[in-house]
Amino acid sequence: MTDGDRDRVVHREAVVINRRGLHARAAAMVARVAGRFAAEMTVATKDEEVSALSIMGMLMLAATTGTTLRITAAGADATDAADTLARIVENGFEEEDLPGD
Repeated sequence: MTDGDRDRVVHREAVVINRRGLHARAAAMVARVAGRFAAEMTVATKDEEVSALSIMGMLMLAATTGTTLRITAAGADATDAADTLARIVENGFEEEDLPGD
């Protein structure tokens, strides 16, 4: 790994679209997926930033439908990590109860 890989920081934004927001099961999914990457990851609202590995921290964000989350990843696989978490949020945490259903 080069110094440039270690220093890579990637930001993504994704809007919560599912009806229940970032609830316990969704937060657990994010934490589980974030744990698969070497990158250090955070999830933030406009008011607070927490580790993507912390289910309780993500619950404290109180991210409801329509909330924009800022995902930050730092490390060698930062791009893949940030893209993957953003996709999970944008897909409604793979839930069935999306608005308009």
